[in-house]
Amino acid sequence: MRNEEKLLTVPGLLVLAALIAMAISGSSQTSYARPADQDATAPLDKIAPWVMEHTAGGGQAEFLIVLADQADLSGAEALPTKLEKGRYVRDALWSKAQSTQAPLLAQLAARHIEHRSYYIVNLIWVKGDRDLALDLAARSDVARIEANPQISNLKYQTPNTQYPIPNLQSNGIEPNIAYVHAPDVWALGFTGQGIVVGGQDTGYDWSHPALKPHYRGWDGVSATHDYNWHDSIHSGGGACGANSAQPCDDYGHGTHTMGTAVGNDGAGNQIGMAPGAKWIGCRNMNVGVGTPATYIECFEFFLAPYPVNGTVILGDPALAPDVTVNSWSCPISEGCSWGTLQTAVEAQRAAGIMTVVAATNYGSSCSTIGEPPAPYAAAYTVGALNTGTDTIASFSSRGPVTVDGSNRRKPDIAAPGTAIRSSVPGGSYGSNQGTSMATPHVAGAVALLWSARPALRNQITLTEQILDSSAIHISSTECGSNGWPNNTYGYGRLDVRAALDFGVLVGMISDAVTSAPIADVSVQATLNATQTFSTTSTAGGLYSLGVISGVYTMTTSAFGFQPATIGSVRIVSGLTTIQDMALSSFRVYVPLWLGTSFKVYLPLSLENWSNP
Repeated sequence: MRNEEKLLTVPGLLVLAALIAMAISGSSQTSYARPADQDATAPLDKIAPWVMEHTAGGGQAEFLIVLADQADLSGAEALPTKLEKGRYVRDALWSKAQSTQAPLLAQLAARHIEHRSYYIVNLIWVKGDRDLALDLAARSDVARIEANPQISNLKYQTPNTQYPIPNLQSNGIEPNIAYVHAPDVWALGFTGQGIVVGGQDTGYDWSHPALKPHYRGWDGVSATHDYNWHDSIHSGGGACGANSAQPCDDYGHGTHTMGTAVGNDGAGNQIGMAPGAKWIGCRNMNVGVGTPATYIECFEFFLAPYPVNGTVILGDPALAPDVTVNSWSCPISEGCSWGTLQTAVEAQRAAGIMTVVAATNYGSSCSTIGEPPAPYAAAYTVGALNTGTDTIASFSSRGPVTVDGSNRRKPDIAAPGTAIRSSVPGGSYGSNQGTSMATPHVAGAVALLWSARPALRNQITLTEQILDSSAIHISSTECGSNGWPNNTYGYGRLDVRAALDFGVLVGMISDAVTSAPIADVSVQATLNATQTFSTTSTAGGLYSLGVISGVYTMTTSAFGFQPATIGSVRIVSGLTTIQDMALSSFRVYVPLWLGTSFKVYLPLSLENWSNP
């Protein structure tokens, strides 16, 4: 495609002058540069109301010191493998924490303040009084002081049932597993082999017959819990105690969710989606009660697992899980901060780890997906269906997300979430309901998909596209949406077998003259003029699409560049097709004085600009 060059006339010069004036105006706003040692915000404005309330009258409370300087992880996007991504992210986060936390840690140590440092989010957990919070908030290197409340999490995650309902009958393949077509994938020889599922929850009964064979720490003869298990509960812990040296579940919820992801006892209890996958775990709740710090600690462990009773310096990103199950939430109404967990989820995604989360159970009202991590764009959020039907469970939370002002559509997908029979501590089985129960279906589906299509492994955006596009689409006009996707079902019911029928279309979008990559290009692939798949190129000019087999017409649209079309692009199921595209930019000649022209290249995107 050739580059079109045009002579800019007097009206064109006026447009150019206006653009230049706008640019000058937009870039010349007065700003005040504060001295490095002067804080940009009054200390009280930095402190969460929960912290002020719980330190009244000289009381002490747990709170989180979030530093202003957080690591930039954007460089991970261009790295090709999960290991490279994981090491980059871990090293960037670790280096940032090491270079910025030292003065604060010294201050806390000198005052004999109980504290704990984290690096996946650059913050420090402390226990102290209001004077300490005020002193810390006055520091210019502190962004904010956030709450670390005790959250009775499971009362929100298991609606209308006593946990769990006993059910000892061996049923073979559970109906919820069959309904999303996992057995059809097993029949092709793919059971999740080579994939590791991580779970943070109330803990896990690792010796349960449906879980033990699939625990990464079990080799069939002996157990090694190092790098496979972490306990973020450092006091209390119910029947498990604190700092348990082996996987233990003091409540039952975690054992149930992991069973749905990978469980199979080999004796008729086929309760899990991906029985060929391995699992590792982290306990983030103390008898069903968690805190932002315990959740963050589990995210940090998964980023680079380390030995039991070891330190994070021993963490190894090569042992990170591929996908994590997160059937819990952190209610803002109880003091959770919106942004802190978001940083952890985004770090996990940057490292190539897919974060699958529960939509929560506040339905049937709209805009009830509001508790982190469910609303985050970086998380893949799961709603609950009435098992065996394509109707939403009444308790399943809906979108759109309004808590952050984004109006983001959520959930992303739906899976069975009622009458889910799975493992419970003590070697038994029980049934329960909730979006907690729907979530591990999707994590297990990711394990199946990645074992069957290794090229997709840890390609999170592409995996989400394929799961979305292959879902049984369920239309809805509720909650401000129409058709699909929508704010009730997302893209619809999970169908992991259909996901295997998708091919992968990837490529680079570049400038036809300079060969420089072009970001934010809208790329569309259309099949038979009826079905269109779309995405946007990354900062490095890369795009990827998961599409069903067929012959496609590709089109692009980008600010400052001429639209481009390529036809007859053939996509084959299970294979990757590479289609690069070079775009021509709009260019103008600006006539100057005495008949001399000076060529100026401007990225003008004029919809009505016609070719000569």
